[in-house]
Formats: sequence, C-alpha cells, structure tokens
Amino acid sequence: MNTRRTILSLGLGLAAALIASPSAAVTAAAPTQPAQCGRFSIAVIPDTQNYLDYRHQTWSGFKFDAADMFYGQMQWIAENARSAGGDIVFATHVGDVWQHYSAWMDPAHAQRGFAWMPNGGSPVARSPKPFVKAFEIPVAEFGFQLLAGRLPFSVVPGNHDYDALWTDPAHPPRPEENVAGVRHVGGLIGFLSVFSDQSELFRNQPWYVSSHDGGADSAQVFKAGECEFLHIGLQYHAPDASLAWAHEVIARYPGLPTIVTTHDYLHRDAKRNRRSNPNNAVLDPIDNDPEMIWDEFISHHDQIFMVLSGHVGGQAYSVDLNRNGQPVHQVMADYQGRAQTALDAGAPPTSLGDGWLRLMTFDLDGDRPSASVRTYSTHYGKFASDVPEYSAWYKEREGQAGLSDAQFLSRDEFTIDLTGFHARFGRGR
Repeated sequence: MNTRRTILSLGLGLAAALIASPSAAVTAAAPTQPAQCGRFSIAVIPDTQNYLDYRHQTWSGFKFDAADMFYGQMQWIAENARSAGGDIVFATHVGDVWQHYSAWMDPAHAQRGFAWMPNGGSPVARSPKPFVKAFEIPVAEFGFQLLAGRLPFSVVPGNHDYDALWTDPAHPPRPEENVAGVRHVGGLIGFLSVFSDQSELFRNQPWYVSSHDGGADSAQVFKAGECEFLHIGLQYHAPDASLAWAHEVIARYPGLPTIVTTHDYLHRDAKRNRRSNPNNAVLDPIDNDPEMIWDEFISHHDQIFMVLSGHVGGQAYSVDLNRNGQPVHQVMADYQGRAQTALDAGAPPTSLGDGWLRLMTFDLDGDRPSASVRTYSTHYGKFASDVPEYSAWYKEREGQAGLSDAQFLSRDEFTIDLTGFHARFGRGR
C-alpha cells in the first residue's frame, strides 16, 4: 500500500481510530431492539449520456428524441417512490449523466502545470462541443427536477461529466497500434451548475447530510421503515481529499449500513477496473483508481456492505472481504451501448440505452436477508426476464457473446445473499 496516500486519506484522529477498530463502532451502534425495515427498493440509474447526447434528438436529425427515455426513467422512479405509494426509497445515478466535454483543460490543472494535446479517437473526445451547456446540461437538470421532493437521491460525476478531457503529450495516441493515449479529465463547473450542495435539488434537504468539493462528493441518509442507511457518492477516481472526507463521514455515522456509489469501479470480469481511459491516477498523484479506492477507503470500514458503479458496458458482480473479514458486494451495470430502440425506429444501431435501469429490492427482516436485483426498461415497460429477445439483442453488443442466453440474463436478474447482515448491523438502525 502507498503509505503517503494512506496517511493523507486517514486524516483526522477520529477517522484513524475508527479504522483501527471498525467492528467496535458497529457493535457499539447496534440496536438493542429489532427494527423492521420492511420490503423496499433502491433505483440504480446507469449511465444516461447517450439519451442526453444532442446528436440523438430530432432537431439534430435523429429519428426521435432520446432525451424522452431519460425523462421516462426519472418519471417512473418518481411515480414508484415510497412517497407516491411505491417501494423505492432511494435512487442513485452512477455517473456519466451527459455525453460531451466543453473544454480542453480546466484552469485548476493548467495552474498545476499539466500539459495537453488534442485527443484522438471518437467524435466525443476529439473536440469540445458547444451544445453541452446549451442542451445536455439543461436536460439533465430538468430530468432530476422530476425526482425533487419525491425521494432522496444521489448523483456522482462520471468522466463525461467533467468540463475537460485532454491527452497527456507524454503518452500520445498511437493510431497504428489502436492506442488512444493516456487521457485525463478535470473541472466540474458544469456538473456543479446542477448538482452542487447549494442546488435547489439538495439545499436544506434533511437527507443530504454532507458534501465535499462543492457537492462532487456527497452523502445521504435514507430510511426504510424503522431502519436507516448511509450512502456515500464519490467522484470519478476520487482524489485523496475526497477519501479523507469520506472517512470522516463514516466516523460521524458509525454503524449505519453503508452503500458507496462511484462511476468507475468494476470491469465486466468482476475485477476492479485498472483499464480505464481516462485514468486520472496514472497522471496525477492525488487521484485514486478503483483498486486504490478499495485499498485506502472501502476495505477499512466494516459498515460498507455494497458498492455500485457503471462506466463499463455490461454488468458485473463480485464479493470481496474487507479488512475485518466482512463481505462487500460490488455491483456494476451500464446499458449505454444498447441500441434496440434505434433499430425499432429504423435508425442505424446507435448506442442509446433503451431505458434500462436497475432495481435492488431488499428484504432484511427475515432470517435470510437478501437483495433481489432486477433490470427494468421504462421504455419497453418490461423486466429483462419478460423480453424473450433480451439476450439476442444485447449480449454480443456488450462483448458477452460467449455466454448462453440464460447466463447472460442471470447477470441482470439475480439475488444477493446478505447472510450475516443481522450480526453485522443488528436488525436495522
């Protein structure tokens, strides 16, 4: 482990004491009387960038307005929130809300002496786009206003939500070898224009309990029945200061069952992703890739039982034991490459997402606590298991053609065994 990073991220003595004995905090905070959570769901919203892409709207010559699928997702979550008579008590967006960048480099990295050169590769990366601020960001804001006042929710910045994307001149593209070069992202002016801690979406909300870096990192406490849960949202390749803040949040809420959302974490092979490009940690000593985030934050805290992410087209699930020997369930889903709605409309197979999102339904009150994971399209109005063509539509496009149809479906509809949850947390908090 990198000692410098560990010391920096542990920060305050209170956080260090908690890390030294995480189980003590859980034991001390466990309730003396059983609490009833009831059956409840969390909505996980995978990368929505292709719905908001200005090129995927009728005014740009596309067959239909893909933004309507984004609005449909938000409206469906709002209509199925606990406050509206449904069972969804919390929603989390895993990042990459919109598609395009608006600058080559942000002022903060320029002041630190970073150099840049233009990106190669896809049209998204090749040059900044003018319609980010004029269209994509306003669409995002309107969509999340549909959730406002209905339920607690979180949004974390993915790599596409940063202002700038550039290639490091020391690691340039090599097209002849199909190498894109090493890229970096920076700047959150656009993201914070919608999702800052002073936004009307979050300001004065009792469930929005902490933030860092203006709201790029944030924490929420949500309730299900008599139970409380802590959620921590971390920005893309969270810097040391973000992890130090997250340690402090855990210290302020000891013993609460905790879920972490960050954009880039698992790859499709269910291992923590070290293949990402941009990979901020390659170029910047203050940034942390997924393995570093595990080593320096997640694995230290016994109360973190789940990590949610997107970024990589497809799905993945894995379980690792933290430093106290407790399981951490790690779940990735990203449907941005799905294109059946484009084909339905007679368009080329353009990546959109087809309205798919994740529902995680928790049943914690019985002797066998679990979370049921299902994948639902608000566009088609069906769960994955209700679409006979599901695997034929998607498995090859998502790089999983070698799986049987049943195997592919099982990556989107499965049950997480949370045995040991009661011993770890008591029967709710």
